[in-house]
Formats: sequence, structure tokens, C-alpha cells
Amino acid sequence: MTGRIASVIGSTGMIGSDLLEQLLADDYFETVRTIVRRPETRHHPKQEVKLVDFSDMESVKLALDGSHTIFCCIGTTQKNVNGNHELYRKIDYDIPVNAARLGRETGCENFIIVTAIGASSKSSQFYLRLKGEVEDALAGLNLQTVHIFQPSLLMGKRKEYRLAERLFQGIFKVVNGMLSGSWKKYRGVQGSVLAAAMLAASKKQVPGFYRHTYDDIIALAGSRAKA
Repeated sequence: MTGRIASVIGSTGMIGSDLLEQLLADDYFETVRTIVRRPETRHHPKQEVKLVDFSDMESVKLALDGSHTIFCCIGTTQKNVNGNHELYRKIDYDIPVNAARLGRETGCENFIIVTAIGASSKSSQFYLRLKGEVEDALAGLNLQTVHIFQPSLLMGKRKEYRLAERLFQGIFKVVNGMLSGSWKKYRGVQGSVLAAAMLAASKKQVPGFYRHTYDDIIALAGSRAKA
């Protein structure tokens, strides 16, 4: 054990829950903190549950203090916020950007986040524009190391039912192998594979600002991508 602390924001979603499971099973981090808005039961001796109000910067800062790596998997949907773009922004932009800034202030070495393929602050599509704005903000924070993962469709089971996503997952199972060349980056990826790639990236000791699309995700995930 090395005393390293990993903090996970968004540990209850599909990616976050897969990542949490892998972090707890791996020896690289001695402590895994889940930064949550609602109480949850601690299930593992390595896990620390930190209950925060994400609008209270001091509580978030205290929860993140001492983190070697911050993983940010948080995200909402238009349905969950009833189409309220202001609320959507508070979750998908404010939380990760504030966490990165506070992480820098408390000595965090790595910030690892999931955005989306096609993310651009110049996009006409709200979701992709918002994700692009997050990436731009992270680039301006001068963090030691940032890994941005840009998957296309995420494959796997979510706690909440998303009909459109289920339909697209069925389609992608058929067409994934047909996407090649410049289209390969649009292949769907299993949530557990993305989580494995994020964990692998956290072990890299090369400071910098990195963006990872499909090929990078598969390479980082290694044997788990072939499972």
C-alpha cells in the first residue's frame, strides 16, 4: 500500500459504479473516497463515503483534500432536469470544473473525467457544447495531469431505464465492427472497459493534458477490453 487516495464523483452511475468496483479490487489506491450528495452505506474497508453539498465549496474541498487522483463520472440527462439547461449546467459543468480547481488547490496529481466524442465549445448541440466548455475550462486550470475520456455510446446496464439508449445499444452491437477508419472512434464501448481504461490512466506517471477516444480506451483497458 502506498497511501494514495482516489476520490470518485458520480460513483452511483454506470461508469462510476464499474470504476468503484475496480478501484476497490485494485491495490494501487489504499483509500477510495466516494463523494456523494446522499448518504450511502459503506460496503468495503477501503471505501470512505464523503457526504457533500456541491454548492458549498468548502465541504467539497475538505472531501477532496489529500486526493492523489480525482475521477469525475458525474452527468445528468435532459429528462432528469426536465429540460432545464441551467440545472443541467450546474451538474455537468460546475461540479467537475469546481472539483478540478479545488483538487489543484489541495495537491491532486491527476484529474480524470468522462466527456463525449465530438465535445466542442463551438458545437451547436447543447450537450456537446457543454462538454467542450468543460474541457476548455480544465485546460485553463494548469493541472498537473488531466485525462479526458471521449467515448461514443456507452454500453451496459444503468439503474434508470433509458429507452433510446437501449435501442441504440442494440444497433451498435450489430454495427460496431463495421465502423472503421475515421469512423472507428464512434464505436460503442462497454462501461467496464471505459472504467478499466480510466484506472490504467491514473497509474501513468507522465504529466500532461490527454484526450482519449476509442482506440486509446481499448489500449488502456488491456485484457479487460478482450474479456
